[in-house]
Amino acid sequence: MPKVGIWGSLRDATDGLAEVEVDAANVRQLLDRLAEAYPGLAPQIERGVSVSIDGKIYRNAWLAQLKPDSEVFLLPRLNGG
Repeated sequence: MPKVGIWGSLRDATDGLAEVEVDAANVRQLLDRLAEAYPGLAPQIERGVSVSIDGKIYRNAWLAQLKPDSEVFLLPRLNGG
């Protein structure tokens, strides 16, 4: 089961937990299950988050696969201009 690092201000929604385990095979399942387990994350997930999988950052890559030993981080989406 992948362990997910929770980065920055998103930790407020996980009661300060820096890492959680999520049983998910892809990014969509990961986000759905995180929102279910931590309802405070749901609004941020709906606004948009980035997911880092093994050092590569994904945005809107719902079917990106996760392996049980993947290094995963959930980050607030960074917008630039």
